[in-house]
Order: sequence, then structure tokens, then C-alpha cells
Amino acid sequence: MGSYALITGASKGIGRAMAAQLATDGYNLLLIARSENELQTLSYELTARHNIKVYHLSADLSDHLSPKTVANWCIDLHVDVSILVNNAGYGLWGNFEELELAEQMGMLQVNLNAVVELTYHLLPLLKKQERAYVLNVASTAAYQALPTLAMYAASKAFIISFSRAIRYELKDTSVSVTVLSPGPTDTNFAHRAGLDGLADLADKFNMQPADVARIGLKGMLVGKAEIIPGFLNKLSAYGAKHLYKAWIEHISAGLYRNAK
Repeated sequence: MGSYALITGASKGIGRAMAAQLATDGYNLLLIARSENELQTLSYELTARHNIKVYHLSADLSDHLSPKTVANWCIDLHVDVSILVNNAGYGLWGNFEELELAEQMGMLQVNLNAVVELTYHLLPLLKKQERAYVLNVASTAAYQALPTLAMYAASKAFIISFSRAIRYELKDTSVSVTVLSPGPTDTNFAHRAGLDGLADLADKFNMQPADVARIGLKGMLVGKAEIIPGFLNKLSAYGAKHLYKAWIEHISAGLYRNAK
């Protein structure tokens, strides 16, 4: 198979698991993350194990210039890109007015702007393929307002709406768009967000990154619009959609208030 899959946030967690799964399936890889050392190690490992081609680029997607840099890198490589996985993202815990605005805007750049820009710049490459896919990673946090994770939840709600809209716009092309909304997963998310106080609770409900990656990629390849892996995550998303919003917000606020 000569086509390539581009994965952002590829060095850890779900992104790393997706890279491993796609390598197993015979895809060549374009890996994006901040850590050059982690990317290099992963690239060597997947190349040796699966006899595929792997290119990697160290890029900080909180820099507004990075998405265009990534797109130009792909063009300069002259490779056939058939899958784009917009996986990079993180959260910040705390009251909106108490968090540094610059930090929150940096998070939005990664969670939201980079997704939009990479999709925009890479669509011409994807549309050249007989069949191509975009997989945008959102979160079950997207289905309700989350006090103390306000900007994170809102950014992921955008990803769901954006993904479903462009999916419809592209329905007569070769490109299928899917959005994946994981719930709690055994990654570094909680620590990065400052939610260490919820670690013990999260451990009871965490899915493994490999399971999330397998479910997400399988759904993407069969053209699903929206994927929520795990029964409890589906149930929580359903409840968030259909139960009284103020009640859900009150429960969420109580859960996250003492997270540190």
C-alpha cells in the first residue's frame, strides 16, 4: 500500500495507538508531534516492525504558523495522503477568568484552529485519492457545558459540528469525514489539564488508547459520521443531550470543582 496517513499528536496516547494500528494495516505514516526524540523513536520502531515508510515532523500546533508548515511539508514530500487524523489536543482545568488568557488561546489554537487549517490545506491532497478519510478527534466533553473545563468542552463541541457539516459538503467527493468522541482514556490528558485529583476516579472508567484507536479507525474506514467508543460513554453522551442542561452542569461542576 503506497498511501500515507498523517496523524497529529502522534507520539503519545490515542495518536500513538492509531499510528501503531495503521502501521499494522500497512499504511505508511506521516507523524506530527512536539517531541523530536519521541517521534524519532516511534518512527524507527514502526519502520522496523512493519516494513513501512515513516516520516516525522516536530511541530508545535499552538504556533499559528505550524499547520501551514505541516501542509507544505506534505506537499514537498510528494506522497499520496489518503488519511488525515486530527488528534492533537489538550485541556486546561480552572475557572475561565482565573486561567491565563494566553494559555487558553494556545489551547484553542491546537484544539480548534489547527484542525480547521490542516483540514483546509490537506483537502486538495486527499481529494486526489480514489478514497480518502478525515478523522477528527473530539471528546464526550463536547456534549455538555463543563464548568472549569469551559473552553475545552466548547472547542470539542466545535469539532463535532464542523466535522458533520463538512462531511455533508464533501459527500459527493472521495473524502469521508468522521468525528471520534472518546471518553476517559488512559492517557496523559488529566495530568496535562491539571486534573490529578480525579486520577483514581478516572482509572475506574478509562478505556485503553489501543481500543479507542481500533474502534475509531474501523468506524472511519466504513464511513461512519460520528463514533463514541464504549457503552458508558455513549450513555453519558445520550444523557447530556436529553437531560435537563442546568442539572447536568451542576453535577459536572461538583465533579470537577475539587479536581486538584
